[in-house]
This record gives sequence, C-alpha cells and structure tokens, in this order.
Amino acid sequence: MTRTTWEELPDSVINVIHARFGSVLKAETATSGIMPGVAARLDLEKGESVFFKAIERTHDAARLHLRERWAGQNLPGEVPAPRMLWSDTVGNWHVMVHQYVNDNAHHADLSPGSEDLPAVLDTIELLGTLLTPCPSGAMPVTDNVAALLSKARHMLDRRRDELADRDLYEAAIDGLDLASLRGNTLLHYDLSAGNMLVMGGRVHVVDWSFAARGAAWLEAALFAPRLIEAGHTPEKADELLSALPRWRDSPRTAVTGIAAAWTLFRLYKAQYGPEPVREARAHAAAAGRAWLAYWQAKG
Repeated sequence: MTRTTWEELPDSVINVIHARFGSVLKAETATSGIMPGVAARLDLEKGESVFFKAIERTHDAARLHLRERWAGQNLPGEVPAPRMLWSDTVGNWHVMVHQYVNDNAHHADLSPGSEDLPAVLDTIELLGTLLTPCPSGAMPVTDNVAALLSKARHMLDRRRDELADRDLYEAAIDGLDLASLRGNTLLHYDLSAGNMLVMGGRVHVVDWSFAARGAAWLEAALFAPRLIEAGHTPEKADELLSALPRWRDSPRTAVTGIAAAWTLFRLYKAQYGPEPVREARAHAAAAGRAWLAYWQAKG
C-alpha cells in the first residue's frame, strides 16, 4: 500500500520528534503491513533507531492507532513486545514512537518444520499468562467480532448461487453465542507471521491495533488459519494448538462461528478490498474455509 512518508509530515510533528529524540538522519518507510498513515524506521543522530507511527486524527483508522497507544501504555513490562517510548497528539496528528527491533529480526516462519514454531506457540501461551487478568480499559473483543459479522452478513445476504458453501457458513454463524467470547484476557487478536518478529529465538509481538479483552482461547482460534495459510493441514494446526492449555477450553460452536466470520470477512475483502490485498485475502479465506470445514466435520 502507498503510505504517507516522514518527509510529507507537517513541520510541527517533525520538530517535536527532533526535540525529543534528536535529529533524524534517515527515515525508511515500512513496506509491510496494511495500516494507513506513517510507519517508518527513524535513524537518529545518536546512533539509535526507533519505529515511528502517525495518523491524521480525522482518518477512519485513527481509532486503531489510539488502541495501539492504549496497549503501549498498559502492556506489562514482561510482555515480549517493543516498548512504546512516547506518544502524543500534535496538531492534527496522533503520533507514537516504539523501540526498534534489531535489523537481524525476521518475520516468523510458520511453515511446517520451521524452527520458529516452538517459540511462536510458547509466546501465544505466555501472552495468555501475562495478560490475564486484562488491564483495565480494554475494549471488549465483541466489538472486533462485530466488524467481522457485519461483513459476514453482507456476504450471506447475497444470492445463494453467489456464495459457495453458504449453508456451512450460515449454520456456523447462527450457532455463535457472543457470550462465549467474553473473558478477562487481553488478546492481541491479530497474531500472524507479519506481526511476530523473531530474533535469537525470541518472538517480539508488534502491532497491537486490535487489542481487546476476551476469552483466552480466542487467540489460538484466530491464529489457526494462519498456520493453514503457511502450509499446515487443519489436523496439524489443531495438533499444534493442542499443546496450549487454553486451547483445550475452546467451545466447538464458538470456534466454528469465529472461523466462519473470519473467513467471510476475508472473502469480502478479496472481492471489495483494495486491489493490492485481494489475492492475499483470497488465500487467507481458503485457509479459513478449510479450518471451518475441519471443525464442522470433527463435530
């Protein structure tokens, strides 16, 4: 996606960063991720680097920036995530600065046989431990799920011949009880290879824009299609997640309901989202469809 660059920011924002962190020698815009606004590595005159994010206050996604700011202010220090160093609103821009994860870090490899998988699964379990009970002030996860369900219902409202497997999705959505999603764990909610940076065998979890309070097992349920996208069968994904105690508490009807909503949301984005992301969303939807079918058959 095309992002606003550091150089395009108003002088008021740039001057605040210079005053707080020193002169910026180089700004490198991030090429991964889909969040709008500015996202860039800043190389500072004192020899350090920081990760900078900013978005206009009037942008539709500003609420997600503020959600990540809240997470940065409330995540316990033990959580394996870059620390937020500073945040503020400068003129018409929400701004935050995080620690920069070392250049030697790589996005987690979730493929079968990957050496990253044990550390990734351990990190998911660790997050559930460190983030229960949930810090005060988190948004309920049902707010996030409502966005999925809105797009899911849009897809289900289409003509029957326009949506393959309509009965499968409809039955799963109808069986979803939102009360089963409630809990007292802070969820990242969007764990994926792109949001986990691995360095020296340690996973750093980034991009907390969807952080929300909910049932602990949801983190694994939402992660399962990512494993399938990476090449695992649904059976193998279930086996891997079964090593996580919180996954064993997951209610079947809730897992299938979330899988259906997650998949229909990505089908919607594959058809109506920005052109550059449609292929990736279609691939994700195929993984979600396989995960849903597996759980429906598992019964």
